[in-house]
Amino acid sequence: MLETLRDIYAVVWVDLKYLSRNLAKTLALTLIAPVLYLLAFGYGLGRGANIEGFSYIEFVIPGILALTAMTTAFNTSGLKLHVDRLFYKCFDETLMSPVSAFSIIMGKTLIGVLRGLLSSAALLLACLVFSPLPAVSLMFPLSLVLTCFVFSFLGVIVALLAKTHQDMTLFMSLVILPMSFLSGTFFSLSQIPEALSIVLSLSPLTHACLCLRASALGQAFPWFSFLILTVFGVVFFILCFAALKRSRK
Repeated sequence: MLETLRDIYAVVWVDLKYLSRNLAKTLALTLIAPVLYLLAFGYGLGRGANIEGFSYIEFVIPGILALTAMTTAFNTSGLKLHVDRLFYKCFDETLMSPVSAFSIIMGKTLIGVLRGLLSSAALLLACLVFSPLPAVSLMFPLSLVLTCFVFSFLGVIVALLAKTHQDMTLFMSLVILPMSFLSGTFFSLSQIPEALSIVLSLSPLTHACLCLRASALGQAFPWFSFLILTVFGVVFFILCFAALKRSRK
């Protein structure tokens, strides 16, 4: 167990050093888009509106937090690994080292989880200036951590399978970008047709939004969505091993 932890730390060490040296710049760049969303949707289009008994600004904050956790975790784990593997070719050294597949996957995943949590925490502090969340429960941080793990695993999978930079860009344009706006981040799923709602339930971000929103606003917690999000995490974790095995060939 101790040896595995040392191996994980060895994998994540380089990324941790880079993060520590560029923490302020990283957080600033990460917060630009979410704060703009908050201002545009919360105080622009949604000013004076109420959804599910809450002001729109209270309703949209958990969605933007879920969106921030997703994009930060995915980009950190995925883009960094993708560049290291295809451009710098330094990931080959990791593959040749006497480190288990589990340690490699967890090391590359944890940096995304850490950055996702740091960015979400910074955004949450900024959001408190606009509107305090009514009733944050213990399930809020647990849901946030789970969300970061799910999308960090997804980032590792895509980075290991992408053969070119265009492949990575294509996935982000066709999957991540639509998911960002169509998973209940800025609107209630009760406002859309049932058929579309069923389709959107296939998105892990949809369930992340439901869990974070319920645990932040004092609503009944959607345990089924939490279970589905957990299943996504387990499936993505398993797929990471298959992707890593394929990248070794």
